[in-house]
Amino acid sequence: MICAKEAQVEIAASLDITPTRVTTPTWHDHLYSCTYEYPNGAVTLSVKELTSLATTASYFDSLEHSLGTAEPLYGLGQGAFIATHGDAVVRKDYKVLLVDVHALPANFLPLMRPSDVAQSITTVIMGCWTGA
Repeated sequence: MICAKEAQVEIAASLDITPTRVTTPTWHDHLYSCTYEYPNGAVTLSVKELTSLATTASYFDSLEHSLGTAEPLYGLGQGAFIATHGDAVVRKDYKVLLVDVHALPANFLPLMRPSDVAQSITTVIMGCWTGA
């Protein structure tokens, strides 16, 4: 769903910019991902599907450890944070969403830092996730 046409339309509306291209989704090692390409940067969305609460929590914790936590995000999934470099991570059921904004410049959108972009996209995606 993170790469589906509906998500593309809703993300474009939330950011007020349409991507020039969304890459063909990939599926490898239970990780589904695609990249939203823009004229001056890119955002990669991925969802890791896991098999239990323990493995999901462990994967989420490993991302928190490797990416660092700049600030928690409240009201999304069963745990969420903005990472030190602006990425957003959300744990929901046996899935972990990562919105990777490393390829965005600081001036991607007026008045929006890359972390703001990540949070906006995360909110859109989680709004589509049943029971988010």
